[in-house]
Amino acid sequence: MAAWTLLILLVFDTQLSVLSECGVAPLSTRIVGGQNATAGSWPWQVSLHLTFHICGGTLISDQWVLTAAHCIVTNTLSAWTLYFGRETQAGPNAHEVSRRVSKIIVHPNFNNTFLNNDIALMRLSSPITFTDYIRPICLASNSSQFYNSTSCWITGWGKLGKNEVLPSTTPLQEVQVPVVGNKQCSCDYIPAPEANITQQMICAGQANKGACQGDSGGPLQCKQGSKWIQAGITSFGIPCAQAGFPEVYARVSEFQTWITDQVGGANASFVTFTSSGTDQDSSFVCRSTNSTTSPNSGNSVKLASELAFVIILVKMLIDYISVP
Repeated sequence: MAAWTLLILLVFDTQLSVLSECGVAPLSTRIVGGQNATAGSWPWQVSLHLTFHICGGTLISDQWVLTAAHCIVTNTLSAWTLYFGRETQAGPNAHEVSRRVSKIIVHPNFNNTFLNNDIALMRLSSPITFTDYIRPICLASNSSQFYNSTSCWITGWGKLGKNEVLPSTTPLQEVQVPVVGNKQCSCDYIPAPEANITQQMICAGQANKGACQGDSGGPLQCKQGSKWIQAGITSFGIPCAQAGFPEVYARVSEFQTWITDQVGGANASFVTFTSSGTDQDSSFVCRSTNSTTSPNSGNSVKLASELAFVIILVKMLIDYISVP
């Protein structure tokens, strides 16, 4: 009997260990250029609701969700509902569970320059049980390197285009995008001077492939071996996936110490992502020194207003939502 008990405990412990391992999506079947994500492909994806979906997030432990600071339009805990294992916003979602929020922590230096340090944590009202459809993602450690052109994926229920809303019956969307180095990204954003690309940011995207409103707070995730590692948190861009303007994300690796300090004993896992080869961005030279020499300079005022519009739209949600 003792031997059988030991065997059962060992098997059960092994199963728990596998379920809690970060960045593993056993049901994932990646298709390059695909749009609809199959159920369980991104088990760490979270949908943040204030009566309706407003932002994405990622599950980083059984108690904590990582999202963008600009998504936190209210600190009223009872207003929030977080959904895990969700496939469509309309449902039914057979593998879905939900949680309320017991604590919200916004980075203290959020927006010290335009959307800098765009990161926040939400503690769940009770721990969540991991399944094949609900698992934590690995977080990029502070020694991670994401070279220019590194292939990653973004996911979310945001708009399909600037004026095209994702139907509520349509599954979670996925798209593969390349990382754009910070030097090149800073050069690209010269026509929009409000957007200062800092070391706390990472850029990714290409024409007609990128994030849009509603994707904010969701992950930029890159695969290394069998693990998915979160490189960024969707922050801002020129709506949407406009040529010459990659989307901008909060760089997760810059916040390892802050995240660890906030979550305490929670088991958030940091993994070092290592790019191969050399980083082309290190030798990038920007040919435009100011907006007047940029090929996009004629759109400077329009781009600045569009950036402002995105932020205003998010902040106005609080006036639209009736909080119980």
